[in-house]
Amino acid sequence: MKKRLVSMMTVAAMAISLTACGNSPAPAETTTAPAETAPAATETQAAETEAAESEAEATESGTFIVGFDQDFPPMGFLGDDGEYTGFDLELAQEVAKRLGLTYQPQPIAWDAKDMELETGNIDCIWNGFTMNGREENYTWSDPYMDNTQIFVVAPDSGIATLADLTGKVVEVQVDSSAQAALADMPELADTFKDLVVTPDYNTAFMDLEQGAVDAIAMDVTVAGYMIQERNSDFVILEESISSEVYGIGFQLGNTELRDKVQGALEEMAADGTLKTISEKWFGTDVTTVGK
Repeated sequence: MKKRLVSMMTVAAMAISLTACGNSPAPAETTTAPAETAPAATETQAAETEAAESEAEATESGTFIVGFDQDFPPMGFLGDDGEYTGFDLELAQEVAKRLGLTYQPQPIAWDAKDMELETGNIDCIWNGFTMNGREENYTWSDPYMDNTQIFVVAPDSGIATLADLTGKVVEVQVDSSAQAALADMPELADTFKDLVVTPDYNTAFMDLEQGAVDAIAMDVTVAGYMIQERNSDFVILEESISSEVYGIGFQLGNTELRDKVQGALEEMAADGTLKTISEKWFGTDVTTVGK
């Protein structure tokens, strides 16, 4: 009897032991479940952060802001419809389209162009911008147009050569290539009665029409366009004071944007777009890209 009782107690004890062993994994499953979900949450957060950063980068780089002088036709100016237009601006708009960027023309005071570029208010200076003498100051595109600096005079002025400018009043735009060219030619500039500096060439032409000045020193391409638009009989002297090229100026070191813009210009030259836009504004192809 005692043996049977001992046996029954032994069996009961084994059963209790087995039951306890069978239940022991349950807490382990409970404690490991959170560890399995943690990596998934971390991966989701990382993906959301990366997407937000990508979106921020896209927003930051989604606009192409072009700095220009709004009183410099035909390169960039305010049209009769109240919209900014011009040869350079039309080129810039097409470049932005090809790069998938939003085009934004930004008029600036020409003598403040460096500050506008350095502070990031504009992405480039694109407005009949002469490269000569400024090669080390900006990261440049390749030249896209040739140009010369000349003098414009009234048809009855009696001025036919540079020597005839002796004792005359000459006007020039502030911080322009013509002003820089004359600064390098004291043997000519010192013969003038006066060298007047004006904010823009529209004012200079009004001064010439009114007889307040005798001549304007300026870009030949701009001079030709303004004479035609005004339907005037002003004369461009045959003698020029400098030859130069136009380029697009970017902040020094910004080769990434320069390369993208240059690539788009080369595509436009190859498919005839540059030629078409040039003929629209000048009646002929004045561009030099790919030639």
